[in-house]
Amino acid sequence: MITYGTNVKVFCGNAYPEFAAHICSELGIPMGRSIVKTFADGEISVSLEETVRGADVFLVNSTCKPVNNNLMELLIMIDACRRASAGRITAVIPYFGYARQDRKAKSRDPISSKLVANMLTAAGADRVLTMDLHAAQIQGFFDIPVDHLLGNPTFVHYYLEKFPETEYDHDNFVVVSPDVGSVSRARTFAAKVHMGLAIVDKRRQKANVCEVMNVIGDVEGKNCILFDDMVDTAGSLCNAAQALIDNGAKAVYACATHGVLSGPAFDRIEASPIQELVILNTIPLTNNTASSKIKALDVSPIFARAIAHIHGGTSIADLF
Repeated sequence: MITYGTNVKVFCGNAYPEFAAHICSELGIPMGRSIVKTFADGEISVSLEETVRGADVFLVNSTCKPVNNNLMELLIMIDACRRASAGRITAVIPYFGYARQDRKAKSRDPISSKLVANMLTAAGADRVLTMDLHAAQIQGFFDIPVDHLLGNPTFVHYYLEKFPETEYDHDNFVVVSPDVGSVSRARTFAAKVHMGLAIVDKRRQKANVCEVMNVIGDVEGKNCILFDDMVDTAGSLCNAAQALIDNGAKAVYACATHGVLSGPAFDRIEASPIQELVILNTIPLTNNTASSKIKALDVSPIFARAIAHIHGGTSIADLF
């Protein structure tokens, strides 16, 4: 995809080297040689083992668990490239950590996602490439360009193949937003897969704990697809799934861009009425999350095409 001899380099940290390798394979270029290690006291060291002078550099690192380590790796890699006179530095962050801290929910709260944006810019990043930010307005926290990829088309393609209209009556399906905040993205998805829309109204008492109140919309006797941007501890998702079953839903499927899957998430999903959870591989699945219910779709080709468009100076909107 990238013309041979073009001055473009792709490096990665330790967060998800397999994902970066897939991107390089799609682009038809070798992975940049670097060493990213951690000293005994926890300090991170980065050494670039090839020249980046004047190059168009893409640094791939999801800020997933351990979030702070992976974020610091990315910041130090950016600084290393800037000091080595890279022509342009793009931070490729498939999953953008701290995105849920995008506003002051109460007095004296920080806005940590803005702080992370400032840190990336101060380190020397010229632009950011990411996918499905928890809140789209986070793009405005940056003083540099942000290319915001969407997972929606990947899910649309998957479900239209899984439930083709020639075999299933889409009137018997409904897309469900697990909370009011996800209604906009769920509505867009529902329109593209030609299904109705319902909403689970919930009240969150504290972080990672929620209480389902009621279901808005007709789900009785229907197959439901819960649509969200991320699954963390899976409490909200599993409570929503149970609420749908309690309201007469025939079957419940779920999909989310980012499979954070922290703490009790795996056990909750296994015990829930969810028949299948589809996620995108923006975060690596650990060994203890191997489950017949969880399926990951590969979006590295989308990132590869986006990198090719950025390098070539063409519109990323063409991808969607």
